[in-house]
Amino acid sequence: MASRDTTPLGYRRIVILLVSLVVVPSSLLLTSGVVLIFLGEARLNLLMGILVMALSGAAVTGVVLVWVFVRRQANLSLLQSDFVSKVSHELRTPLTSIRLFTETLELRRGDTVAERKCIEGLARESTRLQELIDRLLDWGRMESGRREFTFRETDLKSVISTAVEAFETVRQRRSIELEVELPPASLLVLADRGAVSDALFNLLTNADKYGGDPVQIHVFVTFDEREARLTVRDNGAGIPVAEHKRIFQKFYRLDDRLSREREGSGLGLAIVKHVMKAHRGRVELASHPGRGSEFSLVLPVVKH
Repeated sequence: MASRDTTPLGYRRIVILLVSLVVVPSSLLLTSGVVLIFLGEARLNLLMGILVMALSGAAVTGVVLVWVFVRRQANLSLLQSDFVSKVSHELRTPLTSIRLFTETLELRRGDTVAERKCIEGLARESTRLQELIDRLLDWGRMESGRREFTFRETDLKSVISTAVEAFETVRQRRSIELEVELPPASLLVLADRGAVSDALFNLLTNADKYGGDPVQIHVFVTFDEREARLTVRDNGAGIPVAEHKRIFQKFYRLDDRLSREREGSGLGLAIVKHVMKAHRGRVELASHPGRGSEFSLVLPVVKH
């Protein structure tokens, strides 16, 4: 029998207890203060009324703040629990594959074809496992403020080339239709080349996961005197407007029923947003259901 998650019930009891012990008495005090102010004849009644109203107002404000913090903590607790479950699943998948490939190698020694396929599978799953661990460590450094960025004048052309080269293995494995329009080499931004390339790679893998069939991805750059906009467009199902802000939250994944069928920890877009914030830029989303999605990295242009 599955165990029941009692965390929401515990937080609900805390809120009920706060309401019972503070809000109700404070409401009575507030009512008494109003009665003293308007019906009292002496200055003492007026002073007591003001003091009672101030006390009850402070108590109610404190309860509201505590309730807000408790609710946020409850939501964070649920997100973290879901995150641990998803990461455990993502770690288990490549580890299981590695174990199966290893057992196959042991059982089919001397079979050249089987050995070659197993070695390729081991390399692929090891890379997948390493990427997941690196992403978790990268996010941990960002959350703790220990992620350091080295800003230099960088041309966007090389940033795109680096990300596309890293994405090439995924593209070939999935037969993705990728169209890339490189900007002129003279288009410079002040950025950490590795961090922005990683952010672009995250957008490319995101487009791969949620693209159409076949997946079609278009990468292009538009710019003016102030900003450069690096855009990744896919042909997926699109994202409802109500979800546009939420998908950049850590641990959040769009449509959890579908996310179980796709790799990922729910950190990719959160990392992209963090990187853009560190670069004094931003990440923008233009998407509607049935019309695909466009994620854009917006960076200030270096002026000469």
